[in-house]
Amino acid sequence: SLLDGIVIEPLHSVLEIGCCTGNLTRMFVGRFPGIKVLHVNDLVKKFGYGIKQIDIPGNLKFLPGDIETIHLPQHYHLILSSSTFHWLHDLGLFFYKLKRHLLPGGVLAFTIYGPKNLQEVRSITGRGLTYLSFEQVVHLLERHFEVLLAEEYVETVIFSDPYKILKHFRQTGINALTQEGWSRGGLKNFVGGYQQQFKRKNGVCLTYHPMYFLARPLTEKKG
Repeated sequence: SLLDGIVIEPLHSVLEIGCCTGNLTRMFVGRFPGIKVLHVNDLVKKFGYGIKQIDIPGNLKFLPGDIETIHLPQHYHLILSSSTFHWLHDLGLFFYKLKRHLLPGGVLAFTIYGPKNLQEVRSITGRGLTYLSFEQVVHLLERHFEVLLAEEYVETVIFSDPYKILKHFRQTGINALTQEGWSRGGLKNFVGGYQQQFKRKNGVCLTYHPMYFLARPLTEKKG
């Protein structure tokens, strides 16, 4: 919805990075149905089968592989991504790559998680991603882009018990914690520690720290 009034329709060429099962892809196509060319990327090749079932009037192509290293076949009017950039190794260098693949006046739109994201899980397990701060992301972005919008929120979600949190992770695929398996003792320690430290009146809490950015590439000075 933040793109309303920012992008000019119809969108001729769009790249989505980190599509996973296609939740954002479907919502985006429904909101901006006039896309001529839609390229969709994910590290996991099998997600391409589901993406190719999405009905769009234009040309849909799945680009499998590591977005930091794969070749991008063209320039785009819009590049968007949800909850992916915090997995990348060199965000500053990656922003430069995206700038070079955006058409003049094009838009980069993405969400990324901040340092408080899933802080309860990190406290219990000692594991988790190293997230950049809001100020760090803005600093890296401003090297190559004019920032049109930058917002961050801290949201607390309540679950009835820690088991529901693990189920939530499995369903959304947002955390590698559930992919490694649990010993019986490890699961017991996680659940017990979570209930002891993060119990609220109506359940246990889980924190999300989403950050939202819209930006246009800076015009390179000649001479």
